[in-house]
Amino acid sequence: MEADYKEKWSKCLDIIRDIVGQERFNTWFSCAQEVDTHDDGLLISLPSHFYFEKYEDDFSELIKRVAQRVFGRYVPVNYCVNIIGNDDKAKVTLSSPQRTPHAGGKVQRQKERPFNPLENEPVKKSEIDSQLNSILTFENYCVGGSNKLPYTIAEYIARNPNRVEFNPFFLYGSVGVGKTHLMQAIGNQIKETVPGAKILFIPMRQFVYLLGVAKQKGNIPGFINWFQNLDVLLIDDLQELAHKSGSMEALFAIFNSLHLNGKKLIFTCDRPPKDLDGITDRLIDRFKWGITEELPKPDFHLRRAILEFKARKNGLDIPADVLDVIADNACGSIREIEGVVMGLLTRSISTGGDITLALAEQVMKHSIRKPQRRIINFDMIVEYTAECFNLNPDVIFSKSRVREIAEARQMIMFLTKKHTGLSLPAIGAKLNRKHTTVLHDIRTMEKKLPESPDLMARMDTIEADLLK
Repeated sequence: MEADYKEKWSKCLDIIRDIVGQERFNTWFSCAQEVDTHDDGLLISLPSHFYFEKYEDDFSELIKRVAQRVFGRYVPVNYCVNIIGNDDKAKVTLSSPQRTPHAGGKVQRQKERPFNPLENEPVKKSEIDSQLNSILTFENYCVGGSNKLPYTIAEYIARNPNRVEFNPFFLYGSVGVGKTHLMQAIGNQIKETVPGAKILFIPMRQFVYLLGVAKQKGNIPGFINWFQNLDVLLIDDLQELAHKSGSMEALFAIFNSLHLNGKKLIFTCDRPPKDLDGITDRLIDRFKWGITEELPKPDFHLRRAILEFKARKNGLDIPADVLDVIADNACGSIREIEGVVMGLLTRSISTGGDITLALAEQVMKHSIRKPQRRIINFDMIVEYTAECFNLNPDVIFSKSRVREIAEARQMIMFLTKKHTGLSLPAIGAKLNRKHTTVLHDIRTMEKKLPESPDLMARMDTIEADLLK
């Protein structure tokens, strides 16, 4: 019986090819060769939910008419859709829903109680909790020279939700520079501009947790389908996705579906995509599809503007000279500035006195960290090592085994392992070497250094440049 179905489905494909043309056939039907029986009907295997929607919107009636012609009777059509990569456990069977004459030719899908990973039980309402903080808007976001470009991009995305530019928007920067505020400002603006839009802000840690819950309930497909129905997805702290393979697979499927359907994807992270470790290359590649922008630490003028804004908001009158001193010292993050303002507020309330420079210095002593050494990265190590060895940086990435070049390369591997959090495979990937080669060269350099005053002097020079 099954062989008969496959033979007849092959005839259906021949007829469909003649009707839609070879080019459209290759695009949409070459992937639908596998067929099985299901409830005395056709079960067509499709690679993703996107294909299912395309079939239902554009080809449903055609398939039914051709199948009825070949089989000589009405044949129910169902679809087997692979939700996550090649994971057979994540395959779901979807029925072809009935159409109504009022649908304008489009599918009216059956309404069911939707699975909602944010709730313990499915909810009846279609509206979701966006998890946005309504206070975090563009109106109360301070803009200066250092953050004007990322702010402008974010505002453009928020005020033009139907445009396809800058998708995804990948915003990175160190802790406390305002990434989350800017991301949520986008969500709040779209929520106001497009009432009813399905918007979700979610920290990556919560995404991972909810996926784990869905896995325990045996409903990973439902989890992914729910996210694929969003209009705007904002994921905070993307770096926490590292080394979580199941979450990467789920996000990959969600990203593909949302991006293909023109939905907004916005990410924040503590580093750019090229420096992410422990995340699959295919995901990193997709993060680069849109625009990547750094949100730098605020410069002096922006810090001063933030101070004035926070002080005014809390009813504080801070003299100009005190503002200057605080802005000059609170150079770590916006959270440091907020800490100083809160410290001044509590002390001014308890003492009832004016805010003086002495009071500000007292607060700063408890609120501001001492400057730490700058973060060292791989590119810095390559630059300073090449300069110390008097080499063009490009030759370091070549296959050359010239002694001077090989020693420079070994020095880079050694210092990268010493001063960064990169793993051996990650170091190898940057230098086009296997991780076993990296391990060997690091051990070689460790042996050479105590025996070579020249190499030791070079390492000291490079480290002095890195740490200054």
